[in-house]
Amino acid sequence: MSDCRDQRWSLNDSPCHRWYQRGIGYALVKELAAFGAMVHTCSRNEAELNQRVQEWKSMGLKVSGPVCVLKVRAQQEKLMETVSSLFDGKLNILVNNAGTSIPKEATEFTMEDFSTIMTTNFESAYHLSQLAHPLLKASGNGNIIFISSVAGVIALPMCSIYASSKGAMNELTKNLACEWAKDKIRVNSVAPWIIRTPLIDNLVVYTHSLHPFL
Repeated sequence: MSDCRDQRWSLNDSPCHRWYQRGIGYALVKELAAFGAMVHTCSRNEAELNQRVQEWKSMGLKVSGPVCVLKVRAQQEKLMETVSSLFDGKLNILVNNAGTSIPKEATEFTMEDFSTIMTTNFESAYHLSQLAHPLLKASGNGNIIFISSVAGVIALPMCSIYASSKGAMNELTKNLACEWAKDKIRVNSVAPWIIRTPLIDNLVVYTHSLHPFL
């Protein structure tokens, strides 16, 4: 693994921005930084973020990041302004990983539930990609990675709005890949199956409903 990181898969000093929560996000930050990328991440949990950043720095990894609530557009814009300043107006990799879920039957969702899920999972990723476009284009080799879900491809219980947000993300991926190819920006999505992360573990009812799938 060390040879791969030093040679074929080296990301030495590549500017990378991604949205850290926990679980998948934590693993992504650690792995990208271990390959040599300079990672700027964020989380809505200040205490946890500070702890993780110190942990990564103690390992010699180049990681920084502020507190940010990504469903607030003004905070998205401020965050990308910081990214532009840190990386001299260029960005190699944008990873959109922020997400949330509210497991309910389709008849029980409120408009607030709908707005929270769609804003966090889809709108924030779309808007951040818009904001990052000039930075990715300036790098001459930009990459966007959307962390989608198998729920955006197949039906799962108590997942109608979450699945819709991920399905929209999958379509956005295809369209941006075509539209921004001329700018030398690659756009891909990764659609994991159910992974035991803190987000899933905290949704007791949802986890129970998914028992046949786990």
